[in-house]
Amino acid sequence: MLNIDELKFDEKGLIPAIVVDAKSRRVLTLAYMNRESLEISMEKGLTCFWSRSRQELWLKGETSGNYQHIISITADCDRDALTVLVEKDGPACHTGADSCFNDTVWQSDEYQDFTYQGLMELIAGRKTEKKEGSYTTYLFEKGIDKMLKKIGEESTEVIIAAKADDKKETIYEIADLAYHVMVMMIQMGITLDDIYDELKSRHVIDHKVKQEKMTQ
Repeated sequence: MLNIDELKFDEKGLIPAIVVDAKSRRVLTLAYMNRESLEISMEKGLTCFWSRSRQELWLKGETSGNYQHIISITADCDRDALTVLVEKDGPACHTGADSCFNDTVWQSDEYQDFTYQGLMELIAGRKTEKKEGSYTTYLFEKGIDKMLKKIGEESTEVIIAAKADDKKETIYEIADLAYHVMVMMIQMGITLDDIYDELKSRHVIDHKVKQEKMTQ
């Protein structure tokens, strides 16, 4: 574990802190900490920064309620910058946006960005704004029974492909299954965060069970 004394604060006593969402891994904001705000962050488990404009300590969420609960703080190889992994209670940006980083300056024509959240939003859009000829819209029009039937079919396809030890086909079928499950999630109002939280809670429970077995 790195000692705080080993960090390199700049001539103003500050160190940049890149805040990252633990769930989406999206960069939320870039802020600055001094030694005192870093110590407060570590003590409270909540992000506390030094406001360069107001020249004062700033506990994120103190007025908005959008606290950022710290999971870990990691220094870079030069020890002059930090990444802060957090679970947030609300938007990170003062504008109300989820992240402060939203305005694209440049993007490669060859690279297509993909996120599970982006796919969920696309699927949700096919429910609220029906598109002619869209298979996703078709599923929403047919309803939950059709979705569940497709999930059953795709689950079977995954089993068949895996049983045949066909990695490429199994990946293909898992992708089909995941898509249909996501359509069902939108239909039922289930979010990716809901699944994240459930899996996280199971990890803790599993850890406790392992400990109990080891002590028996």
